[in-house]
Amino acid sequence: MNLVVLIKQVPDTTDVKIDRNTNTLIREGVSSIVNPFDMYAVEQALQIRDEHGGKITCITMGPPQAETALRETLALGVDETILLSDRAFAGADTLATSYTLAKAISELGEFDLIICGKQAIDGDTAQVGPGIAEHLDIPHVTYVSKVEEIANRHIHVRRMTEEGYDVIASSLPALITVVKEIGEPRMPSIRGTIKARKASITTWTAKDLKINEEMVGLSGSPTQVMRIFAPEIRPGGEIIEGDSPAEKAKNLISRLKESHIL
Repeated sequence: MNLVVLIKQVPDTTDVKIDRNTNTLIREGVSSIVNPFDMYAVEQALQIRDEHGGKITCITMGPPQAETALRETLALGVDETILLSDRAFAGADTLATSYTLAKAISELGEFDLIICGKQAIDGDTAQVGPGIAEHLDIPHVTYVSKVEEIANRHIHVRRMTEEGYDVIASSLPALITVVKEIGEPRMPSIRGTIKARKASITTWTAKDLKINEEMVGLSGSPTQVMRIFAPEIRPGGEIIEGDSPAEKAKNLISRLKESHIL
């Protein structure tokens, strides 16, 4: 099987800075990690390859420093990695991001399954995975907690819901987004870590993807953050005292009258 895993490098801190001109995160100088949900996607891809064979290609979009995230996946056993890095990609919203990633996947050629984490912790929109599927015109299933079976060009999965789960069958190629219940990520081996350090990371730019730069980055983003602010700190509520429910009710009524609410 030809598997594609999409990951994102996210800030490893709550002390993030904002570019006040573009209202986007300033990632330079901030320590980063692989988005935790994406590591579950990597693990699921490894499990599928272990059972069915094939190849795993891991893709991320970001600045040059994002190659460290790709090396982490190589240490785990991913076969190939691609970094999408170009100033033209900066400031992309979920639509521009999903479009760029879809174009990169198309450049790879044939694929069977795309696996993403359910969402990124620095955005929480959960829109990029489904957006990619729409651009590629393939079926997708979100919030997958278990892959039941892959056979006869179909995949059967469990999809988490608030009440339990649904069992869904989809034809391949398809895209799934996974939740942490799908399985704990494995640890990298020493051999894998050494191999990852020496590996060459393939980098593609906007020109490599042969796309219109007006469709990517800030210029290709119909939604933009207009203002970022900290929520107002509200004072704590007032506790109405009393020795009995009746007395508390009486004191509450008096307090409401004092406040001219009654």
